[in-house]
Amino acid sequence: MATFVVAHGAWSAGWAWKKMRPLMAARGHRLVTPTMTGLGERSHLATAAIDLDIHIADIVNVLAYEEFGGVNLIGHSYGGMVATGVADRARPRIAKLIYLDAFAPRNGDSAFTLLPEATRAQREGGAATSGFIPPGSMPLDTAPEDVAWCTPKRAPQPLKTFEQAIALREDFTGERHYIYCARHPPDDRFRVFYERAQRERWAGTHSLDASHNPHITAPDALAALLDTIAR
Repeated sequence: MATFVVAHGAWSAGWAWKKMRPLMAARGHRLVTPTMTGLGERSHLATAAIDLDIHIADIVNVLAYEEFGGVNLIGHSYGGMVATGVADRARPRIAKLIYLDAFAPRNGDSAFTLLPEATRAQREGGAATSGFIPPGSMPLDTAPEDVAWCTPKRAPQPLKTFEQAIALREDFTGERHYIYCARHPPDDRFRVFYERAQRERWAGTHSLDASHNPHITAPDALAALLDTIAR
């Protein structure tokens, strides 16, 4: 049995991985989906002061208090920023680092510096007065029932989580995988990380025929791929 811990994406939370839990359990794996401060069921704690470091600490503390070791850490989308920081601060607890259509930052990067300029400007503009980035649109191929399920639960993202640059002590030297979702938006914002992973010969680079939220739109395919990575 492998233990997978998820650093979820922006506006999202642990609830969004609901479809994946029975699928991973059926394959003999444990899937842990903590929610970061200010989002999901923790949205009552939202303040504009929440930054990337707080979200990294959220996941580091889950690993420490649950005494997890040998974890397969998944970073989805914005969660790639968080997972990278977690792997740096809790290296002995991480067996594999898995980026799921996610940012894969280097030291000094922020989510904003890694976004295409037009996308960054749109998100900065949306947060100009509130300090929170309004939820982005879901992929066009998301089923109507999933849009209805997810939309009321998606919470504004604290602006500072995208603004703050990540501070890393060293590069992660363990096993890394990149999962690229091939049904990409027009700006194809995550391909650059997939191509970098190929150039750097990471342990695995995988292309999934799915849009950006495969845990919602293609859970069976994602579960099968994660099961393969775990072996």
